[in-house]
Amino acid sequence: MLIDHFPVLGLRLRTPRLELRLPTPEELAELGELAVDGIHGPDLMPFGVPWTELPPDQLARRVIQRHWKTLAELKPDSWALNLAVFADGVPVGVQELEADDFAIQREIHSESWLGLRHQGRGIGTEMRAAMLHLAFAGLGADEAVSVGYLDNHASLQVSRKLGYAENGVGRSVSKGKLTFEQRFRLTRQAWEQHRSVDVTIEGLEPCLSLLGAEKE
Repeated sequence: MLIDHFPVLGLRLRTPRLELRLPTPEELAELGELAVDGIHGPDLMPFGVPWTELPPDQLARRVIQRHWKTLAELKPDSWALNLAVFADGVPVGVQELEADDFAIQREIHSESWLGLRHQGRGIGTEMRAAMLHLAFAGLGADEAVSVGYLDNHASLQVSRKLGYAENGVGRSVSKGKLTFEQRFRLTRQAWEQHRSVDVTIEGLEPCLSLLGAEKE
């Protein structure tokens, strides 16, 4: 079976309201359509590459192709998991975690997006909390890092709520203009002090070697 060769297909994270896992082809199409419906308002661009401004057909295709690309390139020393986020069985967004040389660095990076119509309900915080539980409790990470543009107040608020500490301000370019981003760092100790969401993980053990996280 395919899952025997690619065990991340069986990985599941569950919180009181959410399930995070890889989507089926039909669910991936729904995610593309969700992105077309809107991720942010017209006065905000939270991404360095403004992919949300693509025409609707290209935008949906971009979501699908990025998912396929990350799966195709997944290997122990460089990987990204684009986990679909489900609330009441309906896809509401994507929570990504990625790492390079995880076996050595024990550090994960994260990105995410949430459909505009699902925002304002605490889902963004809960799905990030699930991802952090996977990173620290499941994979044995030492640190998690994140960045957010200074005008992306919702993202910055989630990081602060979950215990991330500010780790400097960096320069970046968005839509051809200089912009500034807040860098964040979360240690294992800070995560343990701020964790407040119950998370369960299923299907992790067969994935550990593929993610460079084998137990010693």
